[in-house]
Amino acid sequence: MLSARLSIAKSASVSAGLAAARSGRSLAVKTASILGQQQKQNLSHYCSLHNGSQQKLLGKKSAMAALGSKPAVQLASSQQYVGRRNFSGARVHMSNDAVAAASRLARTGAKIDVKKVLVVGSGGLSIGQAGEFDYSGSQAIKALKESNIETVLVNPNIATVQTSHELADHVYFSPVTPQYLAQIIEKERPDAIMLAFGGQTALNCGVQLEKMGVLKQFNVQVLGTSVRTLELSEDRDLFASALKDIGIPVAQSTAVDTVQDALAAAEEIGYPVIVRSAYALGGLGSGFAANESELHSLANQSLSLCPQILVEKSMRGWKEVEYEVVRDAQDNCVTVCNMENFDPLGIHTGDSIVVAPSQTLSDEEYHMLRTAAIKIVRHMGVVGECNVQYALNPHSLEYCVIEMNARLSRSSALASKATGYPLAFVAAKIGLGWTLPELQNSVTTTTTACFEPSLDYIVTKIPRWDLSKFNHVSRDIGSCMKSVGEVMAIGRTFEESLQKAIRSVDPSFAGFGPLAEFMPQEESELDEMLRSPTDRRLFYLAYAMMERGYSVERLHELTRIDRWFLYKLENICNVHHALKDPHKTLQNLGRAQLETAKRTGFSDAQIAKLLSTTEDAVRAERNKLGLRPFAKRIDTLAGEFPAPTNYLYTTYNASTDDVTFNEHGTMVLGSGVYRIGSSVEFDWCGVSAIRALRQLGHKTIMVNYNPETVSTDFDECDRLYFDELSYERVRDIYEMEKAGGVIVSVGGQLPQNIALRLHQNNVRVLGTSPEKIDAAEDRHRFSQILDQIGVDQPAWKELVSVEDAEQFADSVGYPVLIRPSYVLSGAAMNVAYDAASLRNHLQLAASVSPEHPVVVTKFIRGARELDIDAVAYQGQLIKHAVSEHIEDAGVHSGDASLILPPANLSAAVLQRVKEIGGKVAKAFEISGPFNMQIIMQRNEETPDHPDLKVIECNLRASRSFPFVSKVADSNFVDAATRAIVGEGVPQPVDLMQDAAKWPYTAIKVPQFSWTRLAGADPFLGVEMSSTGEVACFGKTPAEAYLVSLLSTNGFRLPVPGKSVYIGVDDLTEPRIARKVAHHFASAGYPVLTDSKETAQMLAGNGDCSVDAKVVKFDYENRRTLRDEVFDSNIDLVVNLAKHRPSAKTNTNYAMRRMAVDFGIPLVNDQRCAEMLVDALQALPNGAATALYGSQKLNIQTPVDVKRWQQYLDMKP
Repeated sequence: MLSARLSIAKSASVSAGLAAARSGRSLAVKTASILGQQQKQNLSHYCSLHNGSQQKLLGKKSAMAALGSKPAVQLASSQQYVGRRNFSGARVHMSNDAVAAASRLARTGAKIDVKKVLVVGSGGLSIGQAGEFDYSGSQAIKALKESNIETVLVNPNIATVQTSHELADHVYFSPVTPQYLAQIIEKERPDAIMLAFGGQTALNCGVQLEKMGVLKQFNVQVLGTSVRTLELSEDRDLFASALKDIGIPVAQSTAVDTVQDALAAAEEIGYPVIVRSAYALGGLGSGFAANESELHSLANQSLSLCPQILVEKSMRGWKEVEYEVVRDAQDNCVTVCNMENFDPLGIHTGDSIVVAPSQTLSDEEYHMLRTAAIKIVRHMGVVGECNVQYALNPHSLEYCVIEMNARLSRSSALASKATGYPLAFVAAKIGLGWTLPELQNSVTTTTTACFEPSLDYIVTKIPRWDLSKFNHVSRDIGSCMKSVGEVMAIGRTFEESLQKAIRSVDPSFAGFGPLAEFMPQEESELDEMLRSPTDRRLFYLAYAMMERGYSVERLHELTRIDRWFLYKLENICNVHHALKDPHKTLQNLGRAQLETAKRTGFSDAQIAKLLSTTEDAVRAERNKLGLRPFAKRIDTLAGEFPAPTNYLYTTYNASTDDVTFNEHGTMVLGSGVYRIGSSVEFDWCGVSAIRALRQLGHKTIMVNYNPETVSTDFDECDRLYFDELSYERVRDIYEMEKAGGVIVSVGGQLPQNIALRLHQNNVRVLGTSPEKIDAAEDRHRFSQILDQIGVDQPAWKELVSVEDAEQFADSVGYPVLIRPSYVLSGAAMNVAYDAASLRNHLQLAASVSPEHPVVVTKFIRGARELDIDAVAYQGQLIKHAVSEHIEDAGVHSGDASLILPPANLSAAVLQRVKEIGGKVAKAFEISGPFNMQIIMQRNEETPDHPDLKVIECNLRASRSFPFVSKVADSNFVDAATRAIVGEGVPQPVDLMQDAAKWPYTAIKVPQFSWTRLAGADPFLGVEMSSTGEVACFGKTPAEAYLVSLLSTNGFRLPVPGKSVYIGVDDLTEPRIARKVAHHFASAGYPVLTDSKETAQMLAGNGDCSVDAKVVKFDYENRRTLRDEVFDSNIDLVVNLAKHRPSAKTNTNYAMRRMAVDFGIPLVNDQRCAEMLVDALQALPNGAATALYGSQKLNIQTPVDVKRWQQYLDMKP
């Protein structure tokens, strides 16, 4: 089988496919040259041959300089605006008539005959596929719109910027699946489709659409890289064979599709081996295996998640290097950025610290890999952007290619922000047939896209993990990505850049230094922590160097991290020790030593801690000494030529500013790193705020450090500071810019946490007073205010001691809820069912919120939860929306499914909720956005008048603001921004007044990433665990819920005739369990369960009686488990248990985990299970869910598609 596959890979048909792919769309490209022929030849020659080395921090000559042209001259007569909103930050300064003519044409249309393009989005954010695709997709749509092309976007991620009215002409909130895309293509009849801007999801769909014949049937062109090239790059075996044809080394490997073939391949290659998955994102299903047993287990799981795996010789310990390459259909190539992993090979690049440009490569190594990258991209026929990853032997020139992504990727977004080269924008234009010499770099406005960036700074990317949120999850990191976000920091030295990045990951990290919880006393334990990478290895390194005296050489032997990086860390350690000298004080430190510390990346707070003083004292001292950061531009030109970019960062390794501070703009603080609880929805809020400010005539300043965001795109604001969101840096920028004010309420929890301190230090915080924000964040004060204004809430008590908490719990009755202050996504929030769990949870809550009180409240079982998103002005409610949770109260609102308009609330309840919102707005004098969660509990004495109790209030925009804004077709952040600045404030309106008459419903459901987190319990509770969300519309709640579920990664309806596996515990409602079992049994699905007791309960009495078969699995035996599960033909797991287990031996935990590990759809909440059954029963043909027997329902597209605007137009 293996040899046959290899022979196919090398066949003439593959060669023909490569030739066809290499030709790209060149036949469709007009031959008329816009540039003079000689200049075009020179530019093309420069593009492919100019060394473009980024090894040295000070850059090379520009393309124009290489051609003998004069530096760019700004001509007032040729100034014009580009970009969707004509932002001054994207002003064009033409320097050459030929280039000017080319750029003008490239902005007005396409070289190929397309009028309408379908852009495929990536869906809900998950580990491995996150916000970077909102950024790249938004840039692509901007490029298409600039060329006057009608755009159709398919993306169910309602929180994204790209799904706003301002961008695509038509938006479908529909599942990104081949079947749904086929429906949309049939309906919209686009001329072309773009697959490169929606991650692995879009790419896989494109390949399937080609195989289904849909693209050919409807005559749809694939813009940019061809489907054949995508297939060759994704099929591990074909890709390896293609590279061998051009003499590019690849690791010794074999592609297999069975476990036995994997074992045979490893036997031939020799252990250790690495397993890589085909058609998978973020290293899903990949890992290292040191022996046959490990490989058997890994291959079992990997082949459950993807059709093919590659068994490859391990090169653990080699360097990992990446190149971002751009190629057009005329074969012009540039390498835009090269990046180097701080960690050696063995850690997925998404989980590795990454540095750009590379720092440890020799000139020979750099050019060797650059030349190979261009050779690969040309041979494979990539048209657009491509990422090539290498393994490089640190002791020789030996290298091999790890993989190639023939699409925009996470690394592409990083490279784009690191260099100032708009990769996605250029790739989209190339897809329309334009060539690199004809395109202008919209960021610099002084160079063409045929220019390789030069950097006079260093960029450091560090991932953000949230592994502590999950039970039973290993902290080890390896070839399967686990991080949920990333930060990017810019500095003039590696030390400065690294320390800024560390602080950006989490405000509790001061910089490079040891953390108290990561200080093992035994040397052998420390060595193991250094040898085996975890999400905290950087802090173990700091401890080893600063506290235990480990040498660079010893650390290199343990970690295989390049010595260059370790010596840089040693520089930080030296400054650390100098500051920690007991004889040193702030008064005798001296300017030179303080300046050295700041240039090495030390924050004021860091220095203060080492000198046993306060951050404000350090700030005052450096201000007295005239030490402040300077604002520098990212211009891609290393300062060689004038470039009017608005893309800035601050550094102490400079002596002048690159800009004058005369705009006095309004600062908007962004969301920072994406993490569980704060993701792309807050980027949408930030972008919406900036757009509203610009409409009001304000100059805008965005501060953010997240490379995945649209808010850090060059044309969204007047000035962008890619920098920390710390108190120190925000105040620095505010004082430098002499800003008109700061908006802290659209970026999530991070800006809120520094609002009060900014306010106390004479920073003008706009909107709701920070003192009121602080009162709402403090659980105790908030509860007191609610009592004063007569708003009901669950019984509560501020923690004084553990004994006091136990007395309170005894008085109100267990369960109780522990609620720390100033935390995000329910961190350390837990339900205690007894005294022992209460003590454990209190200890955790005190550790995550040590400076603020912990409140214990009565936990209400069986209640429903409501969300109210609102905007107020000077204490008066001007706009609000009420969403209803499907799940019972007790599931974090970020993990809950939200219905808008609510399906089960009377007009009287909606009015009471509005009144509560009005009371809170008045009490806290709110001007801006706010969000509340309210418990609705049935009152036995007054059944028509349920109890409404407020459990949470945030005086900021919430994660559901994009959802309610797009469903109600009323931008809440636009209104909130106007309220914050007090200009153009809209009149009060009650959007919910006729909610019962809305002719459509939208439902937002969570997107989880359980498959990424080995061992994590797929369980819903009070602490948030979802990584993203999707939302879809329907004529009814049932329709909307079903299509929303189908939009999540990993969910599908079960194939007819296959089995449904059901599990319960003592808190499960038997009625719901029987209803679910009866539905599937009636539709022809065998029902299985894991115990006789459950089978007896399902048998029950009455109409819903089901004869369930008992099937038990040996979950401990991973060798046999996969075969047993597949022999049982299970295609859906419904686990309705409500107890959170503490041990892996719990059968409900094992059942849920089995479903995730083997790629079986899982329903893990009883209300959601009931909603699913109701939705299926509401479909045509009653209980049918599939093509089964006499029923004729398509399980892959059970609901027809409609444009977003079509639903909105249904409203009277």
